[in-house]
Amino acid sequence: MSTDPYPLAIALFSELLTADQLVRNRLSKVLPKGMEISHFSVLNQLARVGDERSPAQLAKSFHVTRGAMTNTLSKLEWAGYIHIRPDWDDARRKMVAISPAGRQARDAALAAISPMISELVGELGEDKVRAALPILRELRLKLEDD
Repeated sequence: MSTDPYPLAIALFSELLTADQLVRNRLSKVLPKGMEISHFSVLNQLARVGDERSPAQLAKSFHVTRGAMTNTLSKLEWAGYIHIRPDWDDARRKMVAISPAGRQARDAALAAISPMISELVGELGEDKVRAALPILRELRLKLEDD
């Protein structure tokens, strides 16, 4: 048995990165026309939390720069999917909320990606997916701590 952790770590991250790229490619193909994965992710989070968020809060939760989040939010606002307003308590900040059109776009995106995700889970088997989730969650939490 090898005590060198590098081949194992390289194999793990190679699989994760390749799977990430393949999932992103598949998602991009089934999302509604003009919607990017980043757009869906922001709309999905705003719909799930059911409350406004600042651009800085969104950037932090997605582990992206404020500039990257501002770019995504600008596109979503232009499409009419979100409302951006000044923060009444601090005029230097803004607050972001999902619009009714954004909720409809998010729901349409979910309807478009659900069959693909269900098919993948079905092919892998629910037991394997359930077994993988705690490991992936623990890995994510470790990476977030850094």
